[in-house]
Amino acid sequence: MALTELKATARPRAGKGAARQVRREGKVPGVIYGDKQDAVIVALDSRELAKTIGRGKFLSTLITLDVDGAKQRVIPRDVQLDPVKDHALHIDFQRVGPGGKIRVDVPCRFINEAASPGLKRGGVLNVVRHEVAVICSADAIPAFFEFDLTGIEIGRSIHISATTLPDGVRTIIRDRDFTVATVAGAKAPEEEAKTTTADAAAPAAGDAKAAAPAAAGAKAAAPAAGGKAAAPAAKAAAKPAAKK
Repeated sequence: MALTELKATARPRAGKGAARQVRREGKVPGVIYGDKQDAVIVALDSRELAKTIGRGKFLSTLITLDVDGAKQRVIPRDVQLDPVKDHALHIDFQRVGPGGKIRVDVPCRFINEAASPGLKRGGVLNVVRHEVAVICSADAIPAFFEFDLTGIEIGRSIHISATTLPDGVRTIIRDRDFTVATVAGAKAPEEEAKTTTADAAAPAAGDAKAAAPAAAGAKAAAPAAGGKAAAPAAKAAAKPAAKK
């Protein structure tokens, strides 16, 4: 199989200070470990690494890493990304020896959606597992697992047994035929209308409850206010009578 190639240089020092210096030079710090060899601290060109990551399926891609002329097969195990700029800050590689088996996540792909009666009637494909973890030879990593949706009705589930695993590939989960996706039914129009009406009625009911105490308070205040206004009126009426 054709391998992706990346170039790297060995770094003499480890630590946060050395890693920051590497990033200032436009490179990404990393480490290579595994295969019963000592770990090697490396630096990779950030632009070349970004291109490789951008192609997709980076963590399941076998890579030939050229470290100062010495080539070795590795697979990416972890990429630390900047939370704001989304570029790589650090990367871990695992060495892969000849004939070695590795754990890798293989993406799932779904085909023939138009041939699914459930999806035609407005159902929704609910993907439970976008990737499936497997153990396989480093030289035989599947590109993807394909699942055919032909004839799938609403309420049906698609299990791992619906696809054929290549020879030498086995899933991490062995004790059950686990679900990869389901076809769920969409809400009926009358159900959506009921939900919308209930949601609209709830605030209105709350407003009515809040308005009731306010109205009661206004009614109670009205006689009291009238009583205070009547007292000056009575005094004004009494003064002319006294003069006569």
